[in-house]
Amino acid sequence: MGQKTHPFGFRLAIHKDWRSKWYASSKDAPALIEQDYKIRKFLKEKLKSAAIPKIIIERAASRLRVTLYTARPGIVIGRKGTELDKLKEEIAALTGNKEIYIDVVEVKNPEVDAQLVAENVALQMERRISFKRAMKKAVQTAMDFGAQGIKIRCAGRLGGSEIARSEKYHEGKVPLHTLRSDIDYGFAESNTAAGKIGVKVWVCRGLKERKAPVPPKRKPNKDAEPEIVAP
Repeated sequence: MGQKTHPFGFRLAIHKDWRSKWYASSKDAPALIEQDYKIRKFLKEKLKSAAIPKIIIERAASRLRVTLYTARPGIVIGRKGTELDKLKEEIAALTGNKEIYIDVVEVKNPEVDAQLVAENVALQMERRISFKRAMKKAVQTAMDFGAQGIKIRCAGRLGGSEIARSEKYHEGKVPLHTLRSDIDYGFAESNTAAGKIGVKVWVCRGLKERKAPVPPKRKPNKDAEPEIVAP
């Protein structure tokens, strides 16, 4: 029985943030959770070539704001923003919200983004490139671009073999149980001729110090008696 903890959920409220930011009553929450899933699924399929590792959804009253993190913002925006307008209309039809806002944020280093690395390895395996070669190249590229450590694990009928197995490549340090460490995690599936192959990637980007909360300044009480300090 597996005893694994998701790296994002483990670090929530420390230095990771929620990807759906809204509040709803227990009556409305299930429908909104399903809606978030449909939005993410639609955008990932529609913008498959745009390399989107993360989608953040925010709600306030009837407004819906979708923030797309992408390594290729030109594909998402389109010429003179035409693609963005189409996306707004399609999301409005999908959700029923009239006020749709879409923000596009560029991913500066896609080589050390775990989700993009996993999708890249999965895509190479679909193109019949050797899984060992794809994994080794991804590890080397991530380390060259400043990652402190990376771990890749592929599982399934690797190389078209009859019996499913798993292979793992690990370089540098990936301290999964150190809460201060910034661990990025990604998962993708490769649809090969022999069946599905799962790809998991963990990337360590270094340590993040948690900022201590600043205590509020207390106003001096004029009526209070002065404290007597013993010598």
